[in-house]
Amino acid sequence: MCATCGCGPDHHHKDEKKVLDVEQDILQENNLLAQRNRGYFDGKNIFALNLVSSPGSGKTSLLERTLRDLKEELQFAVIEGDQQTANDADRIHATGTKVTQINTGKGCHLDAHMIFHALQGMKLPSDSVLFIENVGNLVCPAMFDLGEKDRVVIMSVTEGEDKPLKYPDMFHSSQLCIINKTDLLPYVPFDLEKAKEYLLKVNPNIEIIEVSCTNGEGLSVWYEWLKSKVLVPFE
Repeated sequence: MCATCGCGPDHHHKDEKKVLDVEQDILQENNLLAQRNRGYFDGKNIFALNLVSSPGSGKTSLLERTLRDLKEELQFAVIEGDQQTANDADRIHATGTKVTQINTGKGCHLDAHMIFHALQGMKLPSDSVLFIENVGNLVCPAMFDLGEKDRVVIMSVTEGEDKPLKYPDMFHSSQLCIINKTDLLPYVPFDLEKAKEYLLKVNPNIEIIEVSCTNGEGLSVWYEWLKSKVLVPFE
């Protein structure tokens, strides 16, 4: 069970109103802090992206490749969210990027207060890009606005193409879906066209980019999307 949002086994009918009230209180407080974070990002012209996915989709590999390939064009910082360990933060640090680790313990998502607290110690420069790599989970993170400009959901071809139908809230609330590990398509039973069909069924406005961090396929499209969103490139 998530210690923060209380998700877990169904409660008995007599507890339903209590659970609903608690959820509303948590989300209201979170949304107020998210607006504060958003104001901070807007004031410094920081393009903040919330990267969400199930575990093992390749979020960190995509980040590593992006940070290395674009380090001469844009200025980056990263907030890493995991339940335990600093393994991913160590990988990001090795690219030369400023990174802050958030361990959520029993929590299954980042929230706006965690981001607010992390920002206080990061001293981010203006006109930069902040990647927030959320905890690997397609359920709880969908509920929590962090103050980001855009939400990017990553799914890999090693998962089922019906992920958007199983977890519609996450895909509906995202602006971009990156379908990762396309180099494995010849070896896995993943129907790419069905995946796109399901994505657009859940969210007709979502953009879709297919990439492989292994052979570089599609990364230029992702990079152009990213650069088009940044108002003032780092020089």
